[in-house]
Amino acid sequence: MSSAGHSVKRRSLLAAGLALPILSAPAILRAQGRGPVIGVSWSNFQEERWKTDEAAIQAAIRAAGGTYVSADAQSSPAKQLTDIESLLARGAKALIVLAQDSQAIRPGVQNALDNGVGVVGYDRLIEMPEVFYLTFDNVEVGRMMARAIQQQKPEGAYAFIKGSSADPNAAFLYQGSMEVLKPAIDAGRIRNIGEAFTDGWLPSNAQRNMEQILTRNNNRVDAVVAANDGTAGGAIAALAAQGLAGSVPVSGQDADRAALNRIAAGTQAVTIWKDARVLGRVAAEIALRLAGGTRLSEIDGARQWADGPSKARMTARFLDPVPVTRENLGAIIEAGWATKAAVCQGVPAGRVAACN
Repeated sequence: MSSAGHSVKRRSLLAAGLALPILSAPAILRAQGRGPVIGVSWSNFQEERWKTDEAAIQAAIRAAGGTYVSADAQSSPAKQLTDIESLLARGAKALIVLAQDSQAIRPGVQNALDNGVGVVGYDRLIEMPEVFYLTFDNVEVGRMMARAIQQQKPEGAYAFIKGSSADPNAAFLYQGSMEVLKPAIDAGRIRNIGEAFTDGWLPSNAQRNMEQILTRNNNRVDAVVAANDGTAGGAIAALAAQGLAGSVPVSGQDADRAALNRIAAGTQAVTIWKDARVLGRVAAEIALRLAGGTRLSEIDGARQWADGPSKARMTARFLDPVPVTRENLGAIIEAGWATKAAVCQGVPAGRVAACN
């Protein structure tokens, strides 16, 4: 295994289990007598990773003797607002919210806070000072994607398939990518030939965006910075239709199994692994603490942060992401995130070290 592979393995093992939990399940039970109801409001389940997050959240809540209740907004901000009210009515003492539209759901979140229910903004910013913000460092994710693509294509025509305009993470990712690429853009080595937000993060919308950029530029594109693995899949579908898949490096994030397989096959250059098992576990532990009356500032790993669009002073915790390319695919398999069979499906023998 390469040194990069050893590094990602060590970091994933530390993140996945060797770090001390925020509070052990018996301690929570002693403090509260019994585990509380924790409500989780999901924006949707279109990306496979949310099922991984959910399993980790459920396991941590149940280990503490708590009750997990949830709702799927199915990509509807209006439904998510109703879902939050429903979770409160079902007795939730703390909420974990994956926001579909962080502005649209503010009234529901404020109602929860007004009634003493702690809220964790899960992986997407809800810019309200009383909400605990838990995510990976998304600006750094953007930097990592750009570095990996620039390493393969230091010059040329770049397209940017961004995330949803309703999700602040899309701006953080683009910010990080542009921090890396701006010197080359200013020097004329890289040209931005098109960028587009992807409504709802839907792969079909990403494919349409990529098709339009290809049409406007007569298929002359050298690299694509796509905001996640879903949008990467859509962009690659558009490239494939023009015979360009595999010759144009494409970024992504989330380490979806399909994306890992595309990396092994050579149609995607990089994904950024944000171990959802760790994120889910930590979110559940924080929610359990909030349900027990713990202050935001008393949560382990919490720090003050004010880099959101409105510069509101937030309490946040950021976990470390890890870039995954062909060179360290083996480490992500060894860490148990994906099986070798899933990563290597359809990949000819001898082409990728992780699949040998």
